[in-house]
Amino acid sequence: MKEQFRIKRWSLRVRIFLSLIFITLIASFLIAIVSIYQFKKEAREYHQDRLERKENSIKEHISYVLSTTTYPLNTENLPLIFRERIHELANIHETEINIYDLDGNLLKSSKAAFSVDTINQNIPMYILRIIRSTAEKRFVDLKTTADNKKFRSSYSYIKDTKFKPLGILNLPYIEDDGYYEKEISNFITRFIQVYSFMMLISVIIAYFLSSYITKSIKEVSDRLKETRLNEVNEKIHMGDAPQEISLLVTAYNNLVDDLDESAALLAQKEREEAWREMAKQVAHEIKNPLTPMRLTVQSFQRKFDPADPNIKEKLAEYSNTLIQQIDTMTSVASAFSNFASLPAQQNETINLVKIVQLALEIFTEGYITFHADEPVIITRMDRTQLIRIITNLVKNATQAMGETQENPQIEVRVYREGDRAKITVTDNGKGISVEDKSHIFEPKFTTKTSGMGLGLGIIKNIVENYHGAISFESKVGKGTTFYVSLPIIHSSGDDFNEQITT
Repeated sequence: MKEQFRIKRWSLRVRIFLSLIFITLIASFLIAIVSIYQFKKEAREYHQDRLERKENSIKEHISYVLSTTTYPLNTENLPLIFRERIHELANIHETEINIYDLDGNLLKSSKAAFSVDTINQNIPMYILRIIRSTAEKRFVDLKTTADNKKFRSSYSYIKDTKFKPLGILNLPYIEDDGYYEKEISNFITRFIQVYSFMMLISVIIAYFLSSYITKSIKEVSDRLKETRLNEVNEKIHMGDAPQEISLLVTAYNNLVDDLDESAALLAQKEREEAWREMAKQVAHEIKNPLTPMRLTVQSFQRKFDPADPNIKEKLAEYSNTLIQQIDTMTSVASAFSNFASLPAQQNETINLVKIVQLALEIFTEGYITFHADEPVIITRMDRTQLIRIITNLVKNATQAMGETQENPQIEVRVYREGDRAKITVTDNGKGISVEDKSHIFEPKFTTKTSGMGLGLGIIKNIVENYHGAISFESKVGKGTTFYVSLPIIHSSGDDFNEQITT
């Protein structure tokens, strides 16, 4: 199951490449098998034809001997007729000759007298039955010797001048396959040489062909991986592409169009919803100071007495109340103005350690400490935005202390962790409750009696714009630690050092 799963996860390019190589292997294997089979078939046909030619030639010679002999033509006289001539026939045709009577008993052999005992003295009955029953009156017996040599033994009738059977002619024939075996060996050697070259060519062709076939698909796949809802996605433009690829590209381009429309609609809805929520928050924050202002003015109207000896003190009290509420409305307007008009970000190569240290110089509290694990950690972001992040986090930490905090401590640390730069701001203040943790980065959320709760929302927006992340850990009564993570630039050299903004 694991092997099947791995094969299914192979890329299309690998599958096409291996398929072409496999087809080449199978084709070569089949060619080799067919060729060897053809060689062996030709060898069998060659030996069969050669035996038939020898048999026909010997039978013609025997017919001539029978036509010129002075002995009466019968089975009993065959040993006398071929007493001397059988050796002559064997020498002329270079083969062994045995003559049997019609019952399968040996009458005469071209072998020497001392070796006649090694010859079958009788023809097996199944061979006699086959010879008698076939129309050709002939049978070829195929056997293998003890030393794995193949030989054929043909049996056919010897007939007189009137085509009357007199006896049975037996011609043993050993198949000498040395020539064909040598040809097969030479063929296999040449085939392996040609096959090795062909295999190399097949690998090269399979590689380029699989690359060509999957190139367009890979381009579409890469574009799909890069497709994002909130970014501009480029369409694919291909020239002469196969029909299937053209359909795939067309579907992708249509998807990009639909995605752009959906992104535009989504962005518009998000903006409308954001401004709707912002308008509600602004209206709420403005109404808060308007109510005491109205009550103050109404009270002043009812209680105003020009003859009152304390009229100046009461007028000053009313004026201070109105000014205080007007200042509150001004701070509300300023806070929302800052949130709505963040400056355009500038990508600067900066030394994170130096900029954080610079941002802390505006704070005079003695309990704020700074520590950096190394003097230089390089990142790319807006210098002003980084100062804004540090200022806001440290300011929140100081406000979390409270006036009654004993032994207040705020530690700012900069260090490297893998390929990320980390900034931590840790305080030992009152901490953040479990109920407030899920709302801490919401734009309108605050736990303080003053302020709009927009600071951390702005910071989160800035950090994420530079592919960073912000998180925090907090325990009630123990304190809070904020973590800011930013990507590090790994570069060196004098030209690069000159680009660093300190």
